[in-house]
Amino acid sequence: MLVLSRKKNESIVINDSITLVVVEIRGDKVRLGIDAPKDVSVHRKEIYDAIKKSQRADSEARRSEAVLS
Repeated sequence: MLVLSRKKNESIVINDSITLVVVEIRGDKVRLGIDAPKDVSVHRKEIYDAIKKSQRADSEARRSEAVLS
């Protein structure tokens, strides 16, 4: 894992197409602005995990239905 230090209003660029900006620092919370192409999905980790869990459950249900058919 690459760890970088940034101050408010400083940026990080990823692969020429994604920019992360430190928008605000308040106590132990950091607000980030993310500028990415529309075809790039950006989610908080807990939301991403929930999406993947749902996709796995859907996939398993389809496999079960196919076996029963």
